[in-house]
Amino acid sequence: MARAQVDDDVLGHDPTMAALEERVAELAGKQAAIWVPSGCMSNLVAMMCHVTRGDRVIAPRHAHVFAYELGTVSWLAGAIAVELDWTLGPGVPSPEDVAREATSGRYYALRTTLLALENTHNHAGGTIVPPDVYAELVATAHERGLAVHLDGARLWHAAAAQGLTVAQAVGEADTVSLCLSKGLAAPMGSVLAGSTELVARARRFRKMLGGGVRQGGVVAAAGLVALEDELPRVDEDRHRAIRLAQGLREMGYEVGEVHTNMAFVANDDAAGLAATWTQAGVACVAMGSAVRLVTHREIDDASVTEALERIRAVTK
Repeated sequence: MARAQVDDDVLGHDPTMAALEERVAELAGKQAAIWVPSGCMSNLVAMMCHVTRGDRVIAPRHAHVFAYELGTVSWLAGAIAVELDWTLGPGVPSPEDVAREATSGRYYALRTTLLALENTHNHAGGTIVPPDVYAELVATAHERGLAVHLDGARLWHAAAAQGLTVAQAVGEADTVSLCLSKGLAAPMGSVLAGSTELVARARRFRKMLGGGVRQGGVVAAAGLVALEDELPRVDEDRHRAIRLAQGLREMGYEVGEVHTNMAFVANDDAAGLAATWTQAGVACVAMGSAVRLVTHREIDDASVTEALERIRAVTK
């Protein structure tokens, strides 16, 4: 980061930022990309590109764009948020759900213009959308005139777990948001990829939201390191998360299936359990009725062993 070649991204070009954006666009199979400071801003910019005020956005229940972004899809993008049931499993609606909601409300002049998918679905336990189902959801939306945005904060991990390239995992989605800090260790930043025309509009919306970064190459350099050094090893994190989950099950805990680098432990008093484990020196967070543990580049095999020993010591 200290050695990054920089210029002024607000005025149009920073060489390191441009290199990062070109690299992510290539990985995602899209024409262009734009760096933004956070995943929330990336999703919001995408919404602002795809909808006009009063349009409906449909997304799986508890999608990050609805549940964790403070209502910006409505407050700032001006859209109506409509949740889809998890018909085909945790975090996964059905194509029939999409088809129904795509035309719902037209009698009242309501217009549905965007399907927002999330892969992996955080609130559903880091669930990966099956590739065939994902492709059908996207195709169904397009057949009914909807654009598709993919919140792919952890798409790197989903692609690795499925043996796909990132571009294959993105598929025919019109836009995709990819996070450089989720398991890739960059200190900040997400990248929104799509068509050249859409990314040009996205730059204007980023500016509206205060997202201009002058010598952006300083943080973009960290993103390039993340793609070069961390992306090839994300599946190591998944295997460590699987080992962590198995150790917890052996202690009697109820742990969901591990899809990527996250293990979710079901518990009626998740907040209390998380507090106990945190006090024992195991970093975790309560999410509803589950405790989430995440593996990453600083968690090696010995760290997993140590975490299990600390949890065992405070387990009744």
